[in-house]
Amino acid sequence: MTSRLRELRKARGLTLAELAARCDPPTTAVTIGRLETGMRQLSLPWMERIAAALGIAPADLLPSQSASSLPVAAVLGRDGPVAPSAPQTAPVPVPVAGAIALLVQASAGDYRAGDTLWLEQLPPERFAEAVNTDVLAPRPVGRFAFGRLAAVEGTRLQILPPAPGSRQLIVADPPWLGRAITLVRRL
Repeated sequence: MTSRLRELRKARGLTLAELAARCDPPTTAVTIGRLETGMRQLSLPWMERIAAALGIAPADLLPSQSASSLPVAAVLGRDGPVAPSAPQTAPVPVPVAGAIALLVQASAGDYRAGDTLWLEQLPPERFAEAVNTDVLAPRPVGRFAFGRLAAVEGTRLQILPPAPGSRQLIVADPPWLGRAITLVRRL
């Protein structure tokens, strides 16, 4: 059975070994690799273990009827665009389960008006994973802080806003954190 295991693992920035260690009970990187390539059958028990380790529903591991890919016309390298040496396809982006979005209405830092950011929601025990990435943190009374997560000190977050010259924000005890994982930009 083909699955989206490799795609979902890479979208979360995990190695085979890291995903294997997150499984309960832990497994090996070789086993995860075999499940990804189809050399080992991705049974329902395996789907449940791996989905729990990725924080998704087991059904998300199955290929979607609407999932498609685009043929690769060229590969852009240091010497410019060249034809691929063998036929290739590029996957169409699919949001990870549980993702949330941030719409950019006015340009800020690297982001332009009209951009959409897909964010992975992280619980407090995973905040440290987001250091040096752009994050959205809820604040009291329906407000938010957005910018580069500079540090996590206990339950306090230090966030550098994207606008040049802006002062660092301190956010205390947020219930979750949205880590930017995909930028959607129309040209």
